[in-house]
Amino acid sequence: MAVLVAGAWFVGDWMTDLSFSPLKLKVYSWHKWTGILVFALLIVRVGVRIAVRFNPRTEMPSHPVNRLARGTHLLLYLLLALVPLSGWLYSSAAGFTTVWFGIWPIPDLVPKDAQLKDLFRSVHDALTSVLAALVVLHLLAALKHHFIDRDRILVRMVPGLKPRKPSDPSDFVD
Repeated sequence: MAVLVAGAWFVGDWMTDLSFSPLKLKVYSWHKWTGILVFALLIVRVGVRIAVRFNPRTEMPSHPVNRLARGTHLLLYLLLALVPLSGWLYSSAAGFTTVWFGIWPIPDLVPKDAQLKDLFRSVHDALTSVLAALVVLHLLAALKHHFIDRDRILVRMVPGLKPRKPSDPSDFVD
């Protein structure tokens, strides 16, 4: 999901500066396809999270830092839903039906409307900026956990990282 979100953000930032051409239309399609994929994967992820209850951490839920972490995660999930949804609304209001991977037409959520288009573009841009800021905060927190707290949170988050030996019995257990 992180790679898809980063890719969609970079492509979205790049595509707006392109002059009108077949390439620009193709890049817009890739951007929209990625947004829909992120939205679909988020639905699956939330479904799995609800179905498979687990608590991999040994934290005190009432601790303010843990409440902040949970709130940040909830906000990340919310933004991972709202950013693609606002893009979908923007595309619909602009009169451009999305055809996912050029095969499956995705229904427009609103009719073509210039005022709505401007509104949804502003909302999409603002939500994307908030998501980007939150992702940076999330990344900084993960690095802090790894290099300062020396716990295993980053190891759990990034596939392929090798777990190190716990230096302290209070390290989180996978």
